[in-house]
Amino acid sequence: IAPILFDESAPSEELLGALHQATHLVISISPGADGDPALRLVKQMLSSGQSSLQWIAYLSTVGVYGDHQGDLVDEDTLCQPTSRRSIERVQAERDWQTLAEQYNVPLAILRLSGIYGPGRNALINLQRGSAKRIIKRGQVFNRIHVDDIAGALAFLSQNNTGGIFNITDDEPAPPQDVVAYAADLLGVSAPPEIAFETADMTPMARSFYSENKRVSNKRIKNLGFAFRYPDYRSAFQAMWRDDNWR
Repeated sequence: IAPILFDESAPSEELLGALHQATHLVISISPGADGDPALRLVKQMLSSGQSSLQWIAYLSTVGVYGDHQGDLVDEDTLCQPTSRRSIERVQAERDWQTLAEQYNVPLAILRLSGIYGPGRNALINLQRGSAKRIIKRGQVFNRIHVDDIAGALAFLSQNNTGGIFNITDDEPAPPQDVVAYAADLLGVSAPPEIAFETADMTPMARSFYSENKRVSNKRIKNLGFAFRYPDYRSAFQAMWRDDNWR
């Protein structure tokens, strides 16, 4: 991978050249109040008529669904975001959809659940002493291993498949269960349970607990995609076995 600095205000010739030659584009930039900064640059490229682009993937979040009090959501569920960042995500999705339709380029929107993998997981949090078992009755989260995000991108890009897809595991689970499972693997005691109401949390961390839902991944599986890690246990077992969790 040859990285190129992205500067929307003054894009380099190297960046512009790479964009004009690219056939497949993956966008993972978090939008701001002014939208996705990459969109304006891509639109400029497409409008020039000199683009080689065949497919776009936009990495979004299941946060766009908002709170559903633990009920199941799928890609047809109405988006009712509550946080500012999720509201901006919904708008970014719509902006990319408008651009893709205007220039007839297939667009895959991948709505990701909580991302984890090597260097970002409950095992390393336990080792660092930062893991907590926050208890909020009925609260569950879906998760996704980075390898399955990459796998879904590769799968969809093979046939330039467009559409909206939830990229998430099969098992929405209470967050404290994941920490306890990781502690068992490490052979250490799990942190004590802490009530959500009295837990010392950052505003960002606390905001995640304001939304509760179970997310379906059937759409991409119906296309033939198989998740490598359909639940957190299989993923943690693999990271522990391969000693790559750090």
